[in-house]
Amino acid sequence: MRLKNAKAISRMRDSGRMVAECFALLKENIRPGVSIRALDQMVENYIAERGAEPLYKGYKGSGNNHPPFPGVICASVNHEICHGLPDDRILNNGDIIGIDIGLKYKGYCGDACYTFPVGTVPPAAARLLQVAEEALYVGIEAVKPGGYLYDIGRAIHDFADSKGVSVVHEWGGHGIGRILHDSPSVLHIRQNGRGPKLRPGMTFTIEPMINQGGHEWILLKDGWTVITKDGSLSAQFEHTVAVTKSGYEILTKL
Repeated sequence: MRLKNAKAISRMRDSGRMVAECFALLKENIRPGVSIRALDQMVENYIAERGAEPLYKGYKGSGNNHPPFPGVICASVNHEICHGLPDDRILNNGDIIGIDIGLKYKGYCGDACYTFPVGTVPPAAARLLQVAEEALYVGIEAVKPGGYLYDIGRAIHDFADSKGVSVVHEWGGHGIGRILHDSPSVLHIRQNGRGPKLRPGMTFTIEPMINQGGHEWILLKDGWTVITKDGSLSAQFEHTVAVTKSGYEILTKL
């Protein structure tokens, strides 16, 4: 990973703010009866109006035979962990939907995820959303210059254990800058050792996926959608962060 200078961080701050603006727009429009495809189109239009480029639409996974991603947002409903397709499904009262947005603006990327309640959700779902968002910020608070990358995952994993939920092991965050997926990989679980030392100018995403039940998952035949193996609910929150001289800065906020 290349360390970012002040100009690069500023550009990433601009792209990250635009991602946050997309979530503000979605918050006003997510309700029972809305189709996921309509939400996808809404975000696509907004990104285009701002002169930015969506990063997910047409994105290809590993291997030449992997289908390109069909939409601008990833939309993961209820027991879907990540990479859900923005299709014609209609949202129902009580659903939860995790929406992941990546875009590039003036050469730099922004990437974040937020899980929304749809209408009035059951208490257990509301608790999962609260715990999952808290897990993200527990991970962010572990970011400090001179600290170590694996401190982040250890903090998140310990917190999830204390709340009786599980963290998905294999899917994690990543370095980000001029390209969406860069080094290092940011896992949200305890690992042996401490990992790379955190230095000012590092930029990466933290994006724990928190399941009500077990951490095991299944990849569906569409090649993208990841669901919980036991059918339990899953929620994800994500920010792009920069390591600063005094701690961290969240780049994907208004």
